[in-house]
Amino acid sequence: MIEMAKKVKYELEFEMHSSPRILFGFLSTPSGLSEWFADNVSFKDGIYSFEWDGVESKAVIDHKKDNSIVKFKWVDDPDNGFFQFEIRTDELTSDVALLVTDHCLAEDINEAKLLWDTQLHNLKQIIGS
Repeated sequence: MIEMAKKVKYELEFEMHSSPRILFGFLSTPSGLSEWFADNVSFKDGIYSFEWDGVESKAVIDHKKDNSIVKFKWVDDPDNGFFQFEIRTDELTSDVALLVTDHCLAEDINEAKLLWDTQLHNLKQIIGS
């Protein structure tokens, strides 16, 4: 029997110059996600469809807390893969950080982190961060 390679979980943190409320809209709505995360994002019957270069992946929201956290679970992932956005605000400085949690194969982690860096750079430009 061939054993499938397991995906590893990783987290990245990005400093964001935005209010959690504004940032959350870009993380949790199809229109917001379409601006920076995927070529196109649609929502129907509780399922988000993400499209990159003509390839579609589907996810559902597994957990959501307004202006704080949204966790998307991939529908067709046998490993129950997910990605999550968590907004954290420092109580003393009011600095806002975005914590991204994702999964990939161990040999792809550097490429995956670079992709997130690029995507978050795009998001920062859109929100003026």
